[in-house]
Amino acid sequence: MSLYIRDPKVDALAGELMQRLGAKGKTEAVRHALENELKRTPEELPLRERVKAIQDRVVARLGPASKDFDEKAYMDEMWEI
Repeated sequence: MSLYIRDPKVDALAGELMQRLGAKGKTEAVRHALENELKRTPEELPLRERVKAIQDRVVARLGPASKDFDEKAYMDEMWEI
């Protein structure tokens, strides 16, 4: 299967990469670029899972929140109200 590039800018970029790499053709240059990009950007977890992981690390580090803690009284005391 051959690679057909319709966009002139993409074609120019593939040609420039081909020259820099000393590749035999644009297809080889594009393959090299795509493989490198896939290595560089591992599969990312969905945002919800990434946030959950951060929350779990914070809870593990700080411990569970005290149910008796009065946030308003704490803030009033900090601001000397």
